[in-house]
Amino acid sequence: MSEPVRPDPPMFSQIDVSHSSGGAVRPVVASHGDSHAAEQTRLLQDILSAQDRQNELLEELVTQVGAAQRQRATELGQWRQANPVLAKACREAAEALSRVQTEFLISLTEEVRENADVLMDGEFMLNEFVDRFGPRLAHLNGVLQVLSQLSSTPNPANTPNSP
Repeated sequence: MSEPVRPDPPMFSQIDVSHSSGGAVRPVVASHGDSHAAEQTRLLQDILSAQDRQNELLEELVTQVGAAQRQRATELGQWRQANPVLAKACREAAEALSRVQTEFLISLTEEVRENADVLMDGEFMLNEFVDRFGPRLAHLNGVLQVLSQLSSTPNPANTPNSP
């Protein structure tokens, strides 16, 4: 003979997570679910504890990243003050190189527009296109980024020594 099948108690029950004067989570459960309620309460407390720890770690991360950015901004500001002529030359070079980049992007986009079907159908042609334009674009962007950082005027709101 087989044993009669008993229905399992409900896995989920209502839990009151509103703030109470005792500060604890109070389960509201039917009489047969006391062990389930205790387990749910423990799980909710574990989740809350894990979220608190995660928030602490995120705050530490933000502090570290912010400190590194402030340090870098300070160093760039000091470099600009020590090398004002070079900073101005970097700004002029960045502006000129930006115009070069614009022309390069125009020719790149024309190439793509004129050969879109060939690029989609042929892997060889796509590789040729990437080999032709990719490294030049990557290096141009890198040089432009360096020149822009060295020549940019500091943001007064982010400068630690601003009046």
